[in-house]
Amino acid sequence: MAVSSCARAFPSFECRSDAEFSGGIPRHDIPNSGKASILSHGSSIHGLSSLIYRFPPNFVRQLSIKARRNCSNIGVAQVVAASWSNNNSSPDFTPVAKAVDAAAASIAPVDTTVVNDDVALVENETCNDQNVQFDSLPSVRYASFLNSDGSVAIHAGERLGRGIVTDAITTPVVNTSAYFFNKTSELIDFKEKRRASFEYGRYGNPTTVVLEEKISALEGAESTLLMASGMCASTVMLLALVPAGGHIVTTTDCYRKTRIFIETILPKMGITATVIDPADVGALELALNQKKVNLFFTESPTNPFLRCVDIELVSKLCHEKGALVCIDGTFATPLNQKALALGADLVLHSATKFLGGHNDVLAGCISGPVKLVSVIRNLHHILGGALNPNAAYLIIRGMKTLHLRLQQQNSTALRMAEILEAHPKVRHVYYPGLQSHPEHHIAKKQMTGFGGVVSFEVDGDLLTTAKFVDALKIPYIAPSFGGCESIVDQPAIMSYWDLSQSDRAKYGIMDNLVRFSFGVEDFDDLKADILQALDSI
Repeated sequence: MAVSSCARAFPSFECRSDAEFSGGIPRHDIPNSGKASILSHGSSIHGLSSLIYRFPPNFVRQLSIKARRNCSNIGVAQVVAASWSNNNSSPDFTPVAKAVDAAAASIAPVDTTVVNDDVALVENETCNDQNVQFDSLPSVRYASFLNSDGSVAIHAGERLGRGIVTDAITTPVVNTSAYFFNKTSELIDFKEKRRASFEYGRYGNPTTVVLEEKISALEGAESTLLMASGMCASTVMLLALVPAGGHIVTTTDCYRKTRIFIETILPKMGITATVIDPADVGALELALNQKKVNLFFTESPTNPFLRCVDIELVSKLCHEKGALVCIDGTFATPLNQKALALGADLVLHSATKFLGGHNDVLAGCISGPVKLVSVIRNLHHILGGALNPNAAYLIIRGMKTLHLRLQQQNSTALRMAEILEAHPKVRHVYYPGLQSHPEHHIAKKQMTGFGGVVSFEVDGDLLTTAKFVDALKIPYIAPSFGGCESIVDQPAIMSYWDLSQSDRAKYGIMDNLVRFSFGVEDFDDLKADILQALDSI
């Protein structure tokens, strides 16, 4: 039974117990679709048209005799191996295979004086379609049946060429800390890039690779790197791309821990920063003209005031001066905003939030061209912070409902923002979907949805606002956001309580500020809960 199922999936595949077996699997071309083409260098990307041409040396050994016969267990999985060019008989290893070997290489310096020619800039892109397309990026063969981001979020990295040999619909969790080789010659072949495999758990894992490819497909990226948290992704990215004595530009509104790292840790390496208002393009131009800026790093939308940066414009300005652009798109998600298609070099996410979507996992990711991601990956291999494969599996599972969750969260947040803005006990509402938002025109141009988080100021002081929060029955009082369960917090207490009221005010954090992350609960239930809580103060 199992042998025949293998034969259906791979006609030339033969189930054998021979430990030396490395039989070939024919290449299956995947037709190109005009919708959602993905950034590519060469003829393939992330397993979508890859040739799985041999098992790793430990695959057969780790299977039981029964599993060898029916091919239904995985043991240690097969990595997506070499990708063959139509016009070249020599193997061209995929970015995944290159990344596996990256740990053995020294960290290469990044030349920020010349922006990677392969990073496409989008001119006059409005990004107002249901699914933001990658028209400015080189196309590759892609499955014609995946015409929307929602379908890509479910199947990318898995159905289209998962490098794990199994008939299971869901991606197996490969729990191993290391991988072995049958012979020294195999190890040498791996080191010299004639053989694709894994080596050590900190350098890569088959389950994690599936998630990386799924995110890359959504972002239109060549490569994605997963790490243990969003802060891990931010700090490693900054350390890898900004040289000692370098200079960065960031924005006033941002996640507090990111600000602390920029203000207290980077100066120890002589790295300085210019902090500008997210909408102050003139200040950015001044910094670019007066200093040797290596990197512009900001969130869009920002935390907690949901300010938006004109990604296309700032990317153009920075690239003219040789500076890289990294956008933290955690609040937007790849479904609401395509930062790479708008011109950014890198896009970063705290996958803990909307990508995972269930308040049960920590992770961070960085997507972009292999040239840049590989530099970050090299340092990541040294510093650690590897994502556990069980966590990767939870995010893979969560992303299968990402488009459904976002539809509900986008809709609920926008409708509640409009209700809150008209309520007499609410002083101000911060949400990019509102016309009153200072960057609404930017958000409307580059986002297809405005996200599930709304910040607002209650008409009252610290205690009055706390009374409102305590009167809510549906949301949890907790940090984080983006999950199925609604979450509310009062930043003055949750994130800034260690600062005095005057020091909090320097960052715009007033005592009456509330950040509300809308989950997927019924809209009418949430509306009634919030209105009742407001009536109680």
